[in-house]
Amino acid sequence: MNLQVDVAIIGGGPAGATCGTLLRKYDKKLKVAIIERETFPRDHVGESQLPPISDILREMGCWDKVEAADFPIKIGATYRWGATPDLWDFDFIKGERFKTVPRPSKFEGQRRDTTFQVERATYDKILLDHAKLNGCTVLQGTAVREVVREGDRVASLHIEPSKDAPDQRYSEVSADTYVDCSGHSGILRRAMGIELDSPSSLQNIAIWDYWQNADWAIQIGVGGTRIQVMSLGYGWIWFIPLGPTRTSIGLVIPARYYKECGKKPEEIYSAAITQDPLIASLITNATRENNLQTTKDWSFRSKRMVGENWFLAGESCGFADPILSAGMTLAHWSARETAFTILELARNRVPGDWLKQSYDDLQSKRIWQHIRFADYWYTANGQFTELKEFTREIARDAGLDLTADQAFQWLGTGGFINEEVTLTGLGSFDLRAVKLLVERFSDEGLEWAINSNNCFKLDLDGATEGAFPRYLEGRVEPVRCYFRDGKKLPMAGAYQAVFRCLKWAFDPDSLIKNLEAIRSISFPWTEPYPFRVLALQVLEAMIAEGWVVASRIDGQPMRKLWEDPKSKLAALAGQDSVK
Repeated sequence: MNLQVDVAIIGGGPAGATCGTLLRKYDKKLKVAIIERETFPRDHVGESQLPPISDILREMGCWDKVEAADFPIKIGATYRWGATPDLWDFDFIKGERFKTVPRPSKFEGQRRDTTFQVERATYDKILLDHAKLNGCTVLQGTAVREVVREGDRVASLHIEPSKDAPDQRYSEVSADTYVDCSGHSGILRRAMGIELDSPSSLQNIAIWDYWQNADWAIQIGVGGTRIQVMSLGYGWIWFIPLGPTRTSIGLVIPARYYKECGKKPEEIYSAAITQDPLIASLITNATRENNLQTTKDWSFRSKRMVGENWFLAGESCGFADPILSAGMTLAHWSARETAFTILELARNRVPGDWLKQSYDDLQSKRIWQHIRFADYWYTANGQFTELKEFTREIARDAGLDLTADQAFQWLGTGGFINEEVTLTGLGSFDLRAVKLLVERFSDEGLEWAINSNNCFKLDLDGATEGAFPRYLEGRVEPVRCYFRDGKKLPMAGAYQAVFRCLKWAFDPDSLIKNLEAIRSISFPWTEPYPFRVLALQVLEAMIAEGWVVASRIDGQPMRKLWEDPKSKLAALAGQDSVK
């Protein structure tokens, strides 16, 4: 029996559930099928998240469901790496600023800046059940046995339900569009003959098991903690609390070491967790579940991520070493952008080739950023100062001119994922204005160029015009931009307001006056102070990226444009974005 739908998604993990839910959210008429080989719940490795995931859970309408599961709140990570025995904490929000709030809590304030450490069996089931509740046809216990192709087009999927599958009626699925969310298996990717780019010599294997009643390394407020990443001479250990009693503990080692040592995974794993003094102390009173699992940990990137009527999303696009816990973030965001691209293609108002190429470029760039970082991480001498310096190069290639600390904060908090331009957001911040990001998450003192200069002039020499995709509320908007040296200046929202203002205003007083005039005409629904906050962030970012030349002219009045950003922005942190 043939099931005919508009969109068929292979894989019911976070990517598949995200894609299906968002397709149905923004177009209730769409028929969407999710085909999952296993029957949930089932364990799966990859439990640690980054903050950008939380906003997608909110958009999907299931953040409250995930919060109700009482997963630990991840506020950061503790690292020990290389030759130094020192521990180094990296936080999304400083522990002393994390307030004690009863759970379950709301998606506001500090919860926007933190994330979860999840038990994947529970988490994935929540998401897949939510997709079904939102109208997706979910076929669990059903394997895709064949991808029928016609050139670069997928014609149908031959499927085979297991004997105990809830729904055994279908043997084939036909759709207008197909999405491969099958993870490392890459079912559709392999069937379409898409080659892999392996720009890294980094080849590891992961060995892990789950433990009951291990102690947490640290408890912060109600449910808050950090994951532990502990370096050994031949690999590293992760320690990720998943709930009050269950903890994921894994070991990542080079494949070459595994082959040369001649030991079985059990021997290597048992030795490693007792060799590290911190991990050994945390499992003193714990019990192993004795379900040791292994997987290869090869970094790769698909050479194509979109075709005539198909998309790759999540890990089928590529994989980067999990040292910064970016895998699930990449999966959720690529699935969101796949859904929005499919919806936009159906509207036929934006060129399809541009939509597909934009999607392909964005996924490829993100994966490559993390492969580069992981490569350097493993080959560096273990000093975090050098690791941070290398992230400056990655940030520079993304069009950001940052200090070493700012670059590491940007990469480690998931800033790499959110390059869509949140142009009209108020009560939030554009991640490209990274100085504000760092002020929110650290105590680092930063000098603002808008405070130490009194003349601001546009500089577009050598820039070209083009478009950049903005993914918002089920749509993909081509935002007109100026491009130069890997940087972009969008002509929309607050960026366009500042750009227009600088056409005829150069001094601080005139800037403020003209910004208010532009706000009242073009953004009448916004309040003056939040708009000014966003505009000044944008001006600072434009100076940092070379779009504005800031100078100090003697004899011209000075004005401190940016005052007390921490206290003032804190009052805005809980506001929703203005669309």
